[in-house]
Amino acid sequence: MKHNDAFSGCHPLVNLIYFLLVLLFTMFWMHPVSLGISLAASFAYAVCLNGGKTVRLSLGCLLPMMAMAALVNPAFSHRGATILAYLPGGNPLTLESILYGLAAAVMLAAVILWFSCYTAVMTSDKFVYLFGRVIPALSLVLSMTLRFIPQFQARFRAVREAQRCLGRDGEEGGALGRLQNAVTSLSIVTTWSLENAIETADSMRGRGYGLPGRTAFSIYRFDGRDKLLLSWLGGAGFYLLCGWMTGGLAWRYYPTVKGSLTGAFPISFQLVYLALCLTPVILKGWEDWKWKHSPYGT
Repeated sequence: MKHNDAFSGCHPLVNLIYFLLVLLFTMFWMHPVSLGISLAASFAYAVCLNGGKTVRLSLGCLLPMMAMAALVNPAFSHRGATILAYLPGGNPLTLESILYGLAAAVMLAAVILWFSCYTAVMTSDKFVYLFGRVIPALSLVLSMTLRFIPQFQARFRAVREAQRCLGRDGEEGGALGRLQNAVTSLSIVTTWSLENAIETADSMRGRGYGLPGRTAFSIYRFDGRDKLLLSWLGGAGFYLLCGWMTGGLAWRYYPTVKGSLTGAFPISFQLVYLALCLTPVILKGWEDWKWKHSPYGT
């Protein structure tokens, strides 16, 4: 569990269904209100999980990436009926291409933040628990792949600290020396990761992983809270899918901007989507409130 997050302590099936819903809805719905809700909710939940790291990630990586994505689309796409100006090459700069670029930038940032939350909540043991019996080999490979990047970064920092203690800091010396030290650190980390992958595969094979009839220890129990959350996710997902199929969440950017912003049903769809995306944050707030008002929290 990360930072006493209540949603991380739920059943892995609930975690997986939630992230599947928010990621799919974020990637396929280009409605500006939906994108804004997804970005704000993903940022709020990432802050609950990672604290200041999320702010630094947003300022250092996401904002420049969003700016680039927003600028690339109007530079290469000249569709749209509302011409604002003409570029030096003679191509028109349209309002629709600018708005679509902004929407794509928001979607990209929201997806990255949701995946950062996913890697913090859906640990490798949860993934193996869910799919170990159905697709044992693939689930093991996927779990190792999902944790490869954060594990590789942690090992690279450890190797770099060890190299610095030996006087082989990759940030000091001439250009050739820094390059040689960096290549040495990268080689060490790569060898370390490959060796660990082989040891993990041999260890799982030695324990009988994937054999028919094999039982496995599990600390996960599907309790009443998980049933309630699963019912909420299923009901909210079904309602939002109905809204998408009936056009309540439709939005287009070309040739002119058009979509549904007002009306009882479109507003209700966005409110349900807001509640769905904020489910982990609301759950954390509820659990914190119960703890503060319990005899143990005073």
